[in-house]
Amino acid sequence: MNTLNAWLQLQHTPGVGAKTCHRLLLHFARAEAVFSASRAELSDCGLKQASIDAIVTADDTAIVADLEWLQAADNHHIITLHDKAYPPLLKQLPDAPALLYVRGDPEYLNRPQLAMVGSRTPTSGGRQTAFEFARHLSGAGITITSGLASGIDGASHQGALEGIAGTVALVGHGLDLVYPARHQQLAQDISQSGAIVSEVAIGTEPARGLFPRRNRIISGLSIGTLVVEAAMKSGSLITANLALEYNREVFAIPGSIHNPLARGCHRLIRQGAKLVETANDILEELGGRLKSAEIAHESRTNNKNITNDPPQVLDPDHQKLLKCLDYEPASIDELVNRSPFSAAEIASMLLILELEGTVLSEDGLFSRAG
Repeated sequence: MNTLNAWLQLQHTPGVGAKTCHRLLLHFARAEAVFSASRAELSDCGLKQASIDAIVTADDTAIVADLEWLQAADNHHIITLHDKAYPPLLKQLPDAPALLYVRGDPEYLNRPQLAMVGSRTPTSGGRQTAFEFARHLSGAGITITSGLASGIDGASHQGALEGIAGTVALVGHGLDLVYPARHQQLAQDISQSGAIVSEVAIGTEPARGLFPRRNRIISGLSIGTLVVEAAMKSGSLITANLALEYNREVFAIPGSIHNPLARGCHRLIRQGAKLVETANDILEELGGRLKSAEIAHESRTNNKNITNDPPQVLDPDHQKLLKCLDYEPASIDELVNRSPFSAAEIASMLLILELEGTVLSEDGLFSRAG
């Protein structure tokens, strides 16, 4: 059995969720080794009889749909917990998904991300706020992550697509379908300028119990979570509370005391979430985490060794970009023409350089400081 097939077989084994999969991998080291283990070894790992029977008698029948989906398009990917492409922030979760099904570009999963969540039935003002915040933050180089649901999620994805850093959508069903159905075009746009991600197998229908588990991935991928509008009891508050558990930043936008959809945000603020009024409030708060995330991303991309010592000189890519940036203001489009970098890469680097005080920005134009 090859490696990917073994991972997929684990995915389809009854009774083997994320935590059990982690326990098996800790014991056997490789997914393939699980399927050559004896019944006694599997029992020693705490597996129930139904799971043991499924592992011992495994064949390719259960994973055919997954493999066919993977081969159906160049932008279909399956990433395992042991792959280099697996997002390191997400790997920190005690129940990190063993597999990620990705439609789009997996590279977006390793970019600095901010989760944006909120009501499925927001006010018109809340929807517009989500769109504007997402557009501004994406324009500043932050990838926006949400759940492709109606309301705030959809507005956040749409706003992010207006920027340059793209968007990531986490869903609670197989990637062979789009839910809600009215987001077909939005899903297509995301797969071209971002990624749609699921931890469940192809053919899995939407189910109530899958969406809270989806929420932990939204929080786990992101350096922070922004709640735009949320009632007192909502999935958005679950996502925000998970972010707190993972030691990530939580932001909330306040609203009218007469708006029931502001109560969840007000509760979060009372519990310590940061009150924000503008997208720049978020950029200022996330400065250190953004810099760390960008350094880690560049380390993986360029295969560098990063130590705990503070850097004494600018990153080589930052130096290349600065050489293309005169003291006269320039737009990102101009820098794309002058440099070897994409617009998203430039926006991300400019954000770090601006936070360091090396670059100044005004009205969408950038210049060197000093």
